[in-house]
Amino acid sequence: MTAEAIIRKLELIPHPEGGYYKETYRSAESIPVQGLPGRFKGQRSFSTSIYYLLQQGDFSAFHRIKSDECWHFYAGGPLLVHMIRLSGEYSVTKLGSDLSKDEVFQFVVPAGSWFGSEPAPGSRFSLVGCTVAPGFDFQDFEIAGKEDLLNQFPRYREIISRMCRS
Repeated sequence: MTAEAIIRKLELIPHPEGGYYKETYRSAESIPVQGLPGRFKGQRSFSTSIYYLLQQGDFSAFHRIKSDECWHFYAGGPLLVHMIRLSGEYSVTKLGSDLSKDEVFQFVVPAGSWFGSEPAPGSRFSLVGCTVAPGFDFQDFEIAGKEDLLNQFPRYREIISRMCRS
């Protein structure tokens, strides 16, 4: 299938960080704010899950959330997930289905880490899933400002400049 056909079939919509998504699961139960770490300002669902699709030439801009996020590979070509941990360490992980090329089916981005993603060179598109626990809420979502991130991590100038929109 083409990316356009998958977008139509799965009824994906544009995501603020780039690409297309659709929420596929939100647990019926919630964790009260008293049961969550102080970084959360309200109750959260136990867990949420989405489909997420990126086409070649598009990217998920550097952003962070307050929960762990598990990425799952589904279809298309490999996806590169770029991450800057709270410690300042940069890494890139290749999500995909070819274990002989060190691709992985799943990868977890720890809460608070800056991360973004893009289809690997040669990938026309990548279809993945993202599961967040405690569940995703746009109140917990922060897109990185390029200058702010460059001031914090100047040694990563090339990747930050390429993976930030503003």
